Amino acid sequence: MSAGGDLYGEGVDDEQIRRERAKAREIRKSRWWQTKLSFGVCYYCGKKTPAKELTMDHIVPMARGGTSSKGNLATCCKECNNLKRSMLPMEWDEYMKR
Repeated sequence: MSAGGDLYGEGVDDEQIRRERAKAREIRKSRWWQTKLSFGVCYYCGKKTPAKELTMDHIVPMARGGTSSKGNLATCCKECNNLKRSMLPMEWDEYMKR
């Protein structure tokens, strides 16, 4: 197992993360992603945010086994993305209740 998998304890190796990042780069160029950005809303906090300030977030983080697929990607403001880091959705919900 690689250092990436050991670091997160989830069995995700560096090669898998590299493949998913490459997929994410391709998806960023897609019409589907551009349409998501055009709504200008953060998936987590719901704030209206200019499209150029939104980031791509993996709802289930790649480091936790998430994939770069349409069902696992969301537009996210930088503040939420920095706070969420590698949390799973249920961990994020618990964090936000504090």
